[in-house]
Amino acid sequence: MVPRTAIRGRTVLLLTVVWAAGVLTGCRSLADAASASGCAGTESRVGELTSYSVLGSRPRGAVVPRGFEDPEAGCWEDSGEAWLYAERTYVSPGGKAEVTRYYRAAAEREGWQPSQATRQSSKSGRPANLCFTRGGTDDATMLDVYFLTAEILDAEDSEAGPEFGSGTGYRVSVTSAADGSAGSCSE
Repeated sequence: MVPRTAIRGRTVLLLTVVWAAGVLTGCRSLADAASASGCAGTESRVGELTSYSVLGSRPRGAVVPRGFEDPEAGCWEDSGEAWLYAERTYVSPGGKAEVTRYYRAAAEREGWQPSQATRQSSKSGRPANLCFTRGGTDDATMLDVYFLTAEILDAEDSEAGPEFGSGTGYRVSVTSAADGSAGSCSE
């Protein structure tokens, strides 16, 4: 079982990474369209996020590292702004390019639309953190696939098990504002 402080640390880190990824990839920050309703009554929407099959999808040979067996999901609220999230952590024996190719294809098969930055990195053939959206402005959901570093894991108070030494660590994250209005990537 993961200690509560580790879960809180992961949540704070997740939102920081999502915000930073948004700035770097052209995705709007979730904070730009935050919810005033808070986390009350969001359980069913969190359940919807965990049901996206892309969270359980992974490239051949990718494993769930020790300490990350269960998906993380919930609602996080700060200063009246609430965000819903569901995420899975994996380690792939392939490199970043293989993980990038796999999730580009998986996301697009499931109807996710790539952000401009994701499309540009696809044309260049470079591995990249990925950002996709689904839904409209009133019910937008964002899919992020990003690579983990020792610094990220340390900030989460997570221990990098031996699996992280054998491949590329990454996280698949589905997020939305509690009011459903955020999570879109700019075109």
